[in-house]
Amino acid sequence: MDLMDKKLIKISKFLGFILRHKPESINLTLDQQGWAEVDQLINLAAQKGTKIDFSILEKIVANDDKQRFSFSQDQSKIRANQGHSIEVDLSLKPQTPPEYLFHGTATRFIKSISQQGLLKKSRQYVHLSANKSTAISVGQRYGTPVLLKIRAKKMQEIGYSFFLSDNGVWLTDRVPRAFIDFPEQ
Repeated sequence: MDLMDKKLIKISKFLGFILRHKPESINLTLDQQGWAEVDQLINLAAQKGTKIDFSILEKIVANDDKQRFSFSQDQSKIRANQGHSIEVDLSLKPQTPPEYLFHGTATRFIKSISQQGLLKKSRQYVHLSANKSTAISVGQRYGTPVLLKIRAKKMQEIGYSFFLSDNGVWLTDRVPRAFIDFPEQ
């Protein structure tokens, strides 16, 4: 990994923190849909010691493997596509999920999940994936991964809503224990 890659990763993590969790830490204001003015973001980040320019933002938006960020059509604004712990309206419309979705977690969370189901906790939604490999990679971030299979279609049939973020992450308010298939122990 070269120096530029390390710099982009560092700035991407900074953007995730600012645009998903703590815009106020640099005195940034997000609108109701989570958009930040690009010029304001660049200026406020510089005041806090993080130098960003528009070309760096373009690289991060275009090349982020999980497509965490989006520009507005005129590229004057930027936002995180999902994963917020602050209240934003991403203007997502309910979608019909596939029969099964997946959630990657770590072994240390299985007992709690088996008792309570999947809860959004500090986030706006529970995050689910349409493919196993993505879910496993998410679970690996937290320890020894465990893949949970979610009967999403059945949930929707009885009234649970599902949304699909701009970067392909499925979102729902919660997943009750009854709709989770745990791996055999």
